[in-house]
Amino acid sequence: MTFRILKTSLAAGALAGAVALTSGWKAITPQAMPVWPVPADTTNRPDENRFTKVLLSNDLNEPMELAVAPDGRVFFVERAGKFYMYDPVQKKTRLLYDFPVKAVDKYLNGLLGMTIDPNFSKNQFLYFFYTIQEAGQTRQRIARFRMNADNTLDVASEKAIIEFPIDLEVSAHTGGSMAWDARGNLFISTGDNTVPFESSGYAPIDTREGRLTFDAQRSAGNPNDLRGKILRIHPEADGSYTIPEGNLFPKGMAGTRPEIYVMGCRNPYRISVDPATGYVYWGEIGPDAGTDGKQGPRGYDEINQAKKPGNYGWPYFVGDSKPYHAYDFATKQIGELFDAGAPVNRSPFNTGMTNLPPAQKAMIWYPYNKSDEFPQLGVGGRCAMGGPVYHFDPALKSSVKLPAYYDKALFVYDWMRNWVFAVRLDAQQNYQSMEAFMPASGDFRRPVDLEVGPDGAFYMLEYGSVYGIDNEDARLVRIEFNAGNRAPVAKISAKDTIGLAPFQVAFDGSGSRDFDKGDQLTYAWQFEGGKVGSTEASPTYTFKKNGIYKVRLKVSDPHGKSNTDTLTIRVGNTMPEVAIKVADNSTFFTPAQMPLSYTVSVNDREDKVIDPKRVKVVMNYIPKVGNEPIVGHQQLSGSFSLGKSLIAGSDCKACHQIAAKSVGPAFVDVAKKYREDKTATAKLANKIIVGGGGVWGEHAMSAHPQLSREEATEMVKYVLSLADQPVENRIAPKGTLVLKEHVGKEQRGRYVLTATYTDKGTVYPLTRTDALILRPNRVLGSEADVIHNLDRQGKRLGSIHHESYFVLKNIDLKGIDELTYRYSSQNRDATLNVHLDSPTGPVISSFAYSATGSWDKYVEASTSVQAPAGRHDLYFVFDKPQPPNQHLFSLEWIDFHRKGAGTVSEVKAK
Repeated sequence: MTFRILKTSLAAGALAGAVALTSGWKAITPQAMPVWPVPADTTNRPDENRFTKVLLSNDLNEPMELAVAPDGRVFFVERAGKFYMYDPVQKKTRLLYDFPVKAVDKYLNGLLGMTIDPNFSKNQFLYFFYTIQEAGQTRQRIARFRMNADNTLDVASEKAIIEFPIDLEVSAHTGGSMAWDARGNLFISTGDNTVPFESSGYAPIDTREGRLTFDAQRSAGNPNDLRGKILRIHPEADGSYTIPEGNLFPKGMAGTRPEIYVMGCRNPYRISVDPATGYVYWGEIGPDAGTDGKQGPRGYDEINQAKKPGNYGWPYFVGDSKPYHAYDFATKQIGELFDAGAPVNRSPFNTGMTNLPPAQKAMIWYPYNKSDEFPQLGVGGRCAMGGPVYHFDPALKSSVKLPAYYDKALFVYDWMRNWVFAVRLDAQQNYQSMEAFMPASGDFRRPVDLEVGPDGAFYMLEYGSVYGIDNEDARLVRIEFNAGNRAPVAKISAKDTIGLAPFQVAFDGSGSRDFDKGDQLTYAWQFEGGKVGSTEASPTYTFKKNGIYKVRLKVSDPHGKSNTDTLTIRVGNTMPEVAIKVADNSTFFTPAQMPLSYTVSVNDREDKVIDPKRVKVVMNYIPKVGNEPIVGHQQLSGSFSLGKSLIAGSDCKACHQIAAKSVGPAFVDVAKKYREDKTATAKLANKIIVGGGGVWGEHAMSAHPQLSREEATEMVKYVLSLADQPVENRIAPKGTLVLKEHVGKEQRGRYVLTATYTDKGTVYPLTRTDALILRPNRVLGSEADVIHNLDRQGKRLGSIHHESYFVLKNIDLKGIDELTYRYSSQNRDATLNVHLDSPTGPVISSFAYSATGSWDKYVEASTSVQAPAGRHDLYFVFDKPQPPNQHLFSLEWIDFHRKGAGTVSEVKAK
């Protein structure tokens, strides 16, 4: 999800498109194709713990594409122009050359792709796809260079193989991937170079005068243009190229380019060619519409397969050739649906022939929402990538090659959703099934390229967590498979890790484990220094001197495999004690202004005199955001905001940060912009769901139709709350405060009083914090911490039966002697008992209520409560043993108050 951002694009021009690939317009003779067996049963799937991601190079900046040489050297490029080589012998990464590319603004063009020649071992040729600007014209160039014997790039050897102009003002859809077939033909992917942001997420076919860059018919739908295509050429030794037989259009055909193998692409960002069949695979990042509309279908990303040349439909079709309507952007008139069997390009910007080859369907297609055809692909942002077909070689001597289980599987991945899938094809090479690859342990960080190395392992470039910036987690990794003995997993635990000398610690290594059955583990503990201090599984050790110790446990199996874990032990200090005490109730505040008398006490075993400067006491009032309750004597955590939790679990963080700009605006900036807009919550919630743009620049925000209106609203509430982050209001360690910030506001906020002390720490300082959180004395039914045999129904609780109960945890009832319920009950009289600490604990309140006559008729009724000392979990248990005893009650809220003080409603009325 994003607030006005580039959909799910990688290099804003680098990622964003939609295309399809399956069969072609005219037949050619394919390479000799073996008959594949049906894929192995998934019951034979290797254990996921046999796969390991090995970090080869990190601290990258927008990595794009990689290629692995036969000798194991890994070459890769960054969008800004840097060309690197990872040396597997020295295990180091070297910068070989910094291309003077045209990396327009922060997201567009640059050094987009690279590949190595199929005969690299002999000719040392490499190919690069990059943006140049000469004589006032911007072009995409595919050029060949030679590597020198000393692992340097021979810059003077450059041969420009093929070039084509682009419209520079379009910050989207560049393609940039390259791949080879077994005949030495080079495939090149190019994007449609079209502005996608002013067609409401549907087909960009704006043919008005002056709208050239808003019409993909001039590029992807134009047989005489190299953009929005997959090209196929044969590079020659002198740096020129020839056209292989069997491309989509024969050489010399009027209104066409013979280099075109596939047309009708939006942005085929990553492509691959199966060396055994010659079939082409790629992913298309689709358009942004979140729902079907009058202009045509919602957006879909696609995984495509071209068994032969063909037209894959964009901008007239998407997904499985779902047609768009012809649309007049001037009059807003809807025309006829385009015909997949005979599409016609009538755009005045079309320089090629008018009648196009028939459109081909995608092999796999999926929207933002759950796909009916491919539900396992999930929901959310989309950025499909086409990966390699893996061929298992039993003769390859490699300890890291993927297993035979994945033989003939096509691997595809999604930059936004961070998954990799293995796609199974049948004997005719048609889609059969798919399964997630490393779903539990992959921890993929926006995979942007995936290749099979000569050792049979996977090599992956991970772009990093946030789009368009220098990510700390951008990296090159190798994914290895271990078919033999696996290393054990070491695990240390200890109850106490901080204390005074002599400090005795009981260590426990029994949590260590081995994945190979029957392996007996041995243990080697190092407590101080490098000597082994114990070989027991769970030893006890006494540290006699003050200091910080890194205890190390090495666990070994009988076959020589080992693993280590460490635990820090701090000797010479103990944690300080910090406590906040209040004279009155420590759970609730009331609707009216109220005084709060408090005292902060600090004790430290080592600090005989407490320095008041080291005691920090802060009071803040935080408006409640979301529906998640905060109760009890606990520290604030991220669970305070449902909206924050929803954002954390979405694709928002790919394009937004809290305070820093990425491809989308910082959330803080969004909050400040809409601070005074009373319609912002509903307006932005709608934009999250349906997508849109026009506020923060040229990059559009993708749709999120999988979100409910309530979820989108909570996300917006959290973002807007960032404009009013609480300031640090330091106060004295003892005093009386008047709580008044909540008066006149919605009674859902929290007062948070925190006290922190950092001791002097002669060896190391320790910090302890205590927090007091005061909530409104009116508690909504939906804010129950635990429910049993009942349902949350908006802000209420319902579907309540005999022995149903709900729980409010860690409640202080000091000063509370009355509970007021707002409830309805159609035709059941029953009793609601409040028990302490369990459903059968002591009863401190009993409410024998009468039916109200209708579920829609809510009344308020009060009953007494006996306040115990201290804090307790309150169990509200419904009791009606005799039938009918179903559907007893609907609870809107409970007020906790003193008799005579009035309920929240009565106080507000005054």
